[in-house]
This record gives sequence, C-alpha cells and structure tokens, in this order.
Amino acid sequence: MNFARTTGRRRVSAAITTVLAVTLGAGVLAVPAGAAPLPGAVAAEAGAEAEAAPLPYPSGASSFEAVGKTGFLTRNWSSSASPTFTWTRFADGSTATIDASVADSTGSDVVMTGKGSTPRRSLVLQLRDMADGGRAVTMDLRPLNAVYVQAVSKDSILAEVTKADGSAELHLVTGTGGTLTQRKIEGIPSDARSFEATPARDGSVLVDYFRPGDGTYQVAAVDLTAAKAVFTDEHAQLTRDLHREYASISATHLAWVSGTRVVTVNRATGGQSSVTSGYEGEELPLTAGLLGSWVTFGTPTSLEGNGYGITDKVLPYMTEDLDSGETFKLLDYVGVPRTGADGSVFVRGGTVEHGEGLYRISLGADGRPAVELVASTGEPTQLVHLGTRFPQPFDLAGPAPLKWRMSRDNADIDLRITHRATGTFFSKKLHLFSESAGSPYLYGRGEFGITWAEVAAGLGADAPTGTYDWSYTAVPQNGVGPDLKASGSFTAGRNLATQHDTDRDGTPNLLARDAEGVLWNLGTEYDTARKSLVRDYDPRRIGGGWQGYDRIEMLGSVGHGPSDHIARDKDGVLWLYDVTGAGIQPRKRIGGGWNTYTQLTGGSDLDGDGRPDLVAVDKAGALWFYKNTGDVAAPFAARKKIGTGGWGIYNQITATGNTGGAAAGDLVARDKDGVLWLYLGKGDGTFAARKQVGGGWGAYTDTIGIGDGNHDGRPDLFAYGPNRTAYFYAGTGDYRKPFGPRVASPVLSGQPAYNHVL
Repeated sequence: MNFARTTGRRRVSAAITTVLAVTLGAGVLAVPAGAAPLPGAVAAEAGAEAEAAPLPYPSGASSFEAVGKTGFLTRNWSSSASPTFTWTRFADGSTATIDASVADSTGSDVVMTGKGSTPRRSLVLQLRDMADGGRAVTMDLRPLNAVYVQAVSKDSILAEVTKADGSAELHLVTGTGGTLTQRKIEGIPSDARSFEATPARDGSVLVDYFRPGDGTYQVAAVDLTAAKAVFTDEHAQLTRDLHREYASISATHLAWVSGTRVVTVNRATGGQSSVTSGYEGEELPLTAGLLGSWVTFGTPTSLEGNGYGITDKVLPYMTEDLDSGETFKLLDYVGVPRTGADGSVFVRGGTVEHGEGLYRISLGADGRPAVELVASTGEPTQLVHLGTRFPQPFDLAGPAPLKWRMSRDNADIDLRITHRATGTFFSKKLHLFSESAGSPYLYGRGEFGITWAEVAAGLGADAPTGTYDWSYTAVPQNGVGPDLKASGSFTAGRNLATQHDTDRDGTPNLLARDAEGVLWNLGTEYDTARKSLVRDYDPRRIGGGWQGYDRIEMLGSVGHGPSDHIARDKDGVLWLYDVTGAGIQPRKRIGGGWNTYTQLTGGSDLDGDGRPDLVAVDKAGALWFYKNTGDVAAPFAARKKIGTGGWGIYNQITATGNTGGAAAGDLVARDKDGVLWLYLGKGDGTFAARKQVGGGWGAYTDTIGIGDGNHDGRPDLFAYGPNRTAYFYAGTGDYRKPFGPRVASPVLSGQPAYNHVL
C-alpha cells in the first residue's frame, strides 16, 4: 500500500496560540503531558513562529472512523459507489486508500476492515497496521461460529462466539501464522449476549452486553492479559447507540451513558458519580469520553443536523474534572469522538474561532484538557453569508425567486425587504430544515429564498420598481454559533431583458451544438468556492437539425422572452426562435441577405430602451446596428451604419452588456492576433474609441456574453476552447480592466466536443 504525498503543513503565527487561549479558556492549549507532539509540528521559540498549521482534512470525507499514533482514518461515500476509507498521515498529509465496506478503530495505528454491511457481519476481516504500510492479519471467524466485537491489538480481537446450545461467550481471538487461537473472557454473566466494547487502553477494555432476563445493557471492565472481567455493574442501565462512542475507559475511571447522564466509576474505590447535560427539562443524548479524571461529554451530531428535519439544540463538547468539579467548554459541538493511541481523544467537530476539522483533546502540562486543531476542512462552524442568488437588476415580472446562500441551512430566518423610496416593507419568518416535508423556502443545500409573488402580496399593492434594501437575521436551530446578520440592496424593474437566462431562474444558460447538429441547453449556477460557473443540471436536448445554420446567436428578449435566439442558414436567411414559458416556438423568418455579414452578435442594449439589440459586420468591414423593436413579427428596425470599415480586422465580436460601467451595453472584439478590445457603448447605438483588454484570446473558439453569472450586478464573460476547456471571466464594471482573472469552469467537462457554444 503506497502513500500518495499530497501536501505539507504550513507554519503559522504564534497569534493562534493567543487567540485560542483567550477564547477557549486558560490552559486549554498547553502541550499534552507525556504525549509526543504530532509529527511535523515545529516547536516555537519565544517570539518566533508557533507550531505547524493543521493538515487539510480529506475532501469528501463523510465521517471520521479511527485514529492512531501516525494518522487517522476517514470514510468516503458516494451514491454511485461503495464506501472507501482514507488513511491520512500526521507527518506530511500523505494518504492511502483502503477498499473496504466497514472499518473500526483499535485506538492505535491498527484498524479493522471488512466487507460486510456492518462490522459484526464481516466474518472475514483484516487487522491493518497503517504504520507498517497497511500490512494485514486476516481472520476468518466462520469456523469459530463467531462474530466481530472489537479489535484490541495488531493481531487480536474480541469476538462473540455462539455455542451449540444457543448461549454466547466473549472470547479473545488471536491470529498467529494463519492460525486462530481463542480464550474465553471469564467473569461475564452466563446469559450475556450482544457484546460491544471500547478500544483498548492500557491493556483493558470496557465491555457492555445485553441481559435478556431483565432487558438491560450492563458493563464490565476486562483485563485483556488475564482475559477476565475485573469490574461488573449489573445496574448500569447503559444506553447504547451504534453510531457514537457511548462508553470510555481510562487508567483511573470508567464512563458510560445512561439516558441523559454520563455515569463514572472510580476504578480504585468503586465510587460512582454522574454528569448531566445541565439543560434542565431537555432530553439530550450524550457521548462520553475520559482523559484521566476528566470526563468529556456533549451531544453527538453533525453541524448540519441529522438530515431528517430534527432541529434540537445540541450541547457543546464539555469537560468536567471528577475530582474538583471544574467544568469548561472544549468545542462548540462534537461529532463522534475516537480514542487515540496515547489516551487522548480525537473529535470531528468545530469551534466558532477556528472552524471545522479534526481536533485532539489531551491533558496539558497543567493536567487540564487541551485543544489542538489537527486537520482543517477550511469550512466555518458559525453561520456565514455567502451572497445572493438572483440577477441585478431583478425582474419583478419574472418567475425567478430572490435567493440567498449561507454556509448551512439549519436556521430560522427573519427576512425584511424594504422599498427604499417609499419605506414600504415586507417581513417574513422562514423556518428552514424544520419540517419532514421540507420547507418551501429551502431551495437547495445552504440556499433559501422567496418568490416575488409572495413579497408583492405582502406589500399590499403593486410592488414599485426602484431600489430595495434587504436584510435577514439567521438563528442557528441547533444553537451552534452566533446569529448571522446580513444585508444588501438590489434594483428592480419589469420585463427586463434577461440575456442568456432561457428558463428565467435567475442564472445563465448556455446553448451548445454537437457534431451531429443537436442543440443542447446547459443550466449553470455560480459556485462561490470555485468563483466560477458550474453545472446546475444535466444538459437538456433541444432538438436536432441545427447543423443547417452557420451562425446561431443568443439575443435576449425580443417578444415574450426571456432569452430568444436567432439563427442564419446557409442561404443567408435569418430566423428568430422566440422562447416563451411553453418553450421554444417554431422559427419565424426575419429575412434574406444576411450572408453579407461575417460577424453577428446580440444581447447588449445599445440605445438605452431596455431591449437587447443586434450588431453585424459586413464583408467590407463596416459595422451595422439593428435596433430591437420588441415585435416578434418584425424584430428589427432598419439597419444603421455605426462603423465605416476597419471592423474586418476582427474574427469575433461579442455583445457583453454593460461591462465597462459607461452609459449602455458594450462590445468586445478579437483581432487576428488574439488581442481583445473593448468598445464602450455611448447609449445612442454607437461606441467610444476602443480600449485594449489583453492578448491570448485566440485560444478560444467561442466567447459568450452570458449576463450576470455571479450575481454582483455586472455582466460576465464565458470562453470555450479546444479540448472542452472553458473559463469564467467576472465583469468588474471598470472599463480600464473590464474582466477579472479567468477561472476554469467545469460546465462543459465530460460532454461532447461542441462546435458552437452560445
């Protein structure tokens, strides 16, 4: 098993130490006593840089499964494949993939893997030593009539053996040279069955089992060397949940969950005590962990909740000293904790200050639990506003809703939209992620919104055009992190030209023709993390026969809109395709003689009347303006020459909308050397003198003015080139530098090689 080196760890400022010490409490960042620092950490000298930055947490990991001295194990899951597991090394972040269905932790670098649907159903299993490159000991439990309970070393497991009379025994099974030997664990009640156990600590495990006589789960501490129970509690009433750590063991104490309490036992005296959530009247499930005499507890969950609309508040990950009673918070929430090789606890969880990731909780030099972020996902724990998801200006007559994005969606929203000029406002409380049928205001993961029809009805009159201010307060339903407050504004009108939005959902669409002449519609959405357009849904087939056209252009709204297109056939006849709510209507003949033009482009409003116009370059290099009439029967007024010669130097022109921030829609033109030039619209159908944008644009076969793709109120540019490469250029609104740096877009990846994209 080879490790693939992925990335190293970066050094960070000692300021992190100061911030964590202030926010999490004194002593929290102390170096663990008696524990070696994580490999790769850099000891900080006074006044110098502190320890190394956390590793990147594996992308796509759905759960944290195990941890050892040299690394940790995560599970990766996709709907189209069986799960796989990734071992990430602490030293350098390199990873190894394990092909297995299930895995279990031993609290060391040895992990159990199997092919069953659960660990107990994996009758043939492997004990993999990840510190030794994944060297495995294979165990076949079928001849023993046994099922797996817990791996406890590099060659031993606990197994539940079913006897001929139907009774069950707990055995210690060891694999040596391909042979399995077994020893019965003495001191367990004879009617016990359905065993489970914690990972081993200092040669001991805490075992729980079911007693069918009284229908309870009870516990026993087992000395593995002696193969004997050294402590039992027949009144434990342990609460078992296969999806979380419910019990723990340390050199001094035992702990398990019973209802909403964590019960602890002093191993030296046998004295018992309990810790409750402290949330009076609330039945919160708990997880238990031990660090010497410190017990850790919290509500085990994910940051987003359980996916079933459950929005109960969760208990932060807390710790209490069983000797002094001192209590403080470790993390803002906890997932599943796992026992580490040195007795520390590793937790997938998060803090408001440092975000999501894998944290290590271990005893510091002062004997108190200390927190270290080991691997970061780069995601926030608190709610974060990620921007709007509607075009500007916003079309009050269109079907697209107003939408906003947050880092997660388990929140209650207090939304307010105010018309600035009149002060008229709409307000609404939106309860997201709270109903089994789904909230009507939840539009996707981390995305909420509301239709303008509902807003207009709440305003009590015809909603006026103009500027609207919006604000919302989002309250986390699980109580993790502070409330989020966000605000902004947008301009609104009616029946606006919506270039490239064929389905009026507020995001651009691309049309693409393949080699067989089939035209496809590709929906997009803006990914704030990529800062680029991504595919919103699979390409939708419009129809065949489009190879009969030598030029197809998206124009914007002519008649019923939202984004009509024109096509020129090989005889020079121009046709209009009117896109309505019922789809693309049968083509309408505009007229012949259009083969006199070498270039056609549409989509920019050049004369300020709110309708997108058409521009054409003839074979003599003259530029012509076709005003949009808004009449499908006769969509263009008589042509007007707006450029005399010289335009023949360009092999591509593209209408972009108002990219440069001047009076009207603009045009970009690419010359034969691949240099792109910007022509600012004056608002009367003509352009100002050209300004150079930059070189290298000859690499693209199509450049498309797609409208506002990233919802910042400025039109953007999309470019398509050979080998299905595509790039997004965000409009800046500054004519001196009209586009931001290009960002690769996956919209067309995995698709056929299109011969025309518009």
